[in-house]
Amino acid sequence: MEPLETTRPRARGIYLLPNLFTTGGLFGGFYAIIAASQGDVERACVAIFIAAVLDGIDGRVARMTNTQSEFGVQYDSLADLVSFGMAPALVMYHWALSSMKLDGAVFGKIGWLVAFLYAACAALRLARFNSQVAQVDKRWFIGLPSPAAAGLMASFAWTCDDLGFSGPELRYLAAGVAVVAGLLMVSRVRYSSFKGSGQGIRSERVPFATILIAVAALIALWIDPPRVLLAATVLFALSGPVMWLRRR
Repeated sequence: MEPLETTRPRARGIYLLPNLFTTGGLFGGFYAIIAASQGDVERACVAIFIAAVLDGIDGRVARMTNTQSEFGVQYDSLADLVSFGMAPALVMYHWALSSMKLDGAVFGKIGWLVAFLYAACAALRLARFNSQVAQVDKRWFIGLPSPAAAGLMASFAWTCDDLGFSGPELRYLAAGVAVVAGLLMVSRVRYSSFKGSGQGIRSERVPFATILIAVAALIALWIDPPRVLLAATVLFALSGPVMWLRRR
């Protein structure tokens, strides 16, 4: 009798290209934490925005190349927690919230608790998104997306620093921004995902005026990045509550 052939289990691997972009976003968040701990607010905020750009690219690359995987989904969530949860919280803490201890020991504890509240809300937001990703309408986000919340935090600190304001001067305003951004993430407020009908980027048509607006936005971003990014993130953060009020 001939020996029976044993089938070896197929080796499992990961897709390189989309996970490279995810790793780049993770590096941006990690670098932001290092830069913030050294007092370099501008570089820390730029690193967070670079991480947000890479986070938007990795999913599109995976869909366009048909390289989606459960590993990629989980890895992306872990990277987002660092880049859009821990990094913005620590940037805001090192820049402004740590100085709340100047008002007493109790206020010093409130400072780091506010930073923790934001990080915890980002973790809850990501966990809820992963658990409901197959159940929600893809045209909408439930709660402020964590990259947008991180952009709000980073652009606020970057703009204030660029205008010459120090973190200790604005420590209570910074605490308010962190609390509002965190609570919006875990809220039930709907935000547009800008995905239209979900037909894919190749078949999605936009008006010609949209291209002109995009070019104007890029020019404004090149002229004054912190203020333009702050305006964009504030408007997007307000769009959800405004639409909720209109529906009511």
